[in-house]
Amino acid sequence: MRRIAISVAASTLTLSLASCGVLNASESGGEASPTKGDDITVGLLLPETANTRYEQFDYPIFKEKVASLTKNKGKVEYANAQASADKQAEQLQKMIDDRVDVIVLDAVDAHAVAEGVRKAKEAGIPVIAYDRLAEGPIDAYISFDNELVGEAQGRALLEALGDKAGGSARVVMMNGSPTDPNAKQFKAGAMSELNGKVTIAKSYDTEDWKPENAEANMAEAIGAIGKDNIAAVYSANDGMAGGIVKALKAAGVTDLPPVTGQDADLAAVQRIVAGEQYMSVYKPYPQEAESAAEMAVAKVQGRDIQFDALTRDKVDSPTHKGIPAQLLPVVSLTRSNIGSTVVADGIYEVSDICTAAYAADCAAIGLK
Repeated sequence: MRRIAISVAASTLTLSLASCGVLNASESGGEASPTKGDDITVGLLLPETANTRYEQFDYPIFKEKVASLTKNKGKVEYANAQASADKQAEQLQKMIDDRVDVIVLDAVDAHAVAEGVRKAKEAGIPVIAYDRLAEGPIDAYISFDNELVGEAQGRALLEALGDKAGGSARVVMMNGSPTDPNAKQFKAGAMSELNGKVTIAKSYDTEDWKPENAEANMAEAIGAIGKDNIAAVYSANDGMAGGIVKALKAAGVTDLPPVTGQDADLAAVQRIVAGEQYMSVYKPYPQEAESAAEMAVAKVQGRDIQFDALTRDKVDSPTHKGIPAQLLPVVSLTRSNIGSTVVADGIYEVSDICTAAYAADCAAIGLK
């Protein structure tokens, strides 16, 4: 897997391959003639709604981009699996039966979905894995560099600990769902930073990424370790971070330990402003969703040069090697760069973040 450095500057959503001239490559030079026109149907399968990003960002941005690429003639057939692998299998089969032109799939269970991917392939429908690397004969993959996400989280946690970091510093690891291959990569990246520098007192794999499961796990960890003996908490995403903070407060912890996160959920950004969560990982969803739409349309229209330009990386799944991929950079989000990331990129307005309950905290960090 080609490694991409974490962006330390403000991300911009205006960056595109088109600005580099890639998407305007000539139709000559060996590129196949389009096999489909603009009247296409793109299937989009997303995994759950517990993480607000999918309904708030990924789907609407993806849908809008498909429309713009097809002169408003292309349509998106969308389904959300509500964290059920069985439901997603049914949704995938329906899209195969409906003869959509291409499927963009964010798998609930990367292993279980492989049979459905194989069926789509047999039906002549390309499948692009989105955000999570599904098994089976997928045609391409787009996501963020997941190990770098974990590394960013681990480094931030050590920075937050400062002089308290060391072998005696007890850390609770709240990892993601065991059915999500990304969770393993996040953990591996985090551990590459934390190994030998802290003590992992408790570690959990959190079923379905559910905040309530993380909250229950954290309550168990507090009972086992003691509320005053937890130096920091590694949380793989923001939803779980919310559950962790609830458990800490319920146990009577007033001086909260540093807690990591991922996804830059609005509630998490507000917790960061208030000092209840140390950091999140901001992943520019518009860039991911728009690039996935470009990949899907290019694939189904037979625009090989364009498709190849969008998939210059290579990744391996447990079932297939050398999968064409696009891996996007990420940003470590703390109190110091909220304005230059999620606000500058138009993800949130300052008014969204700085509601009455957070007005004083926003003023304290100059967010206005």
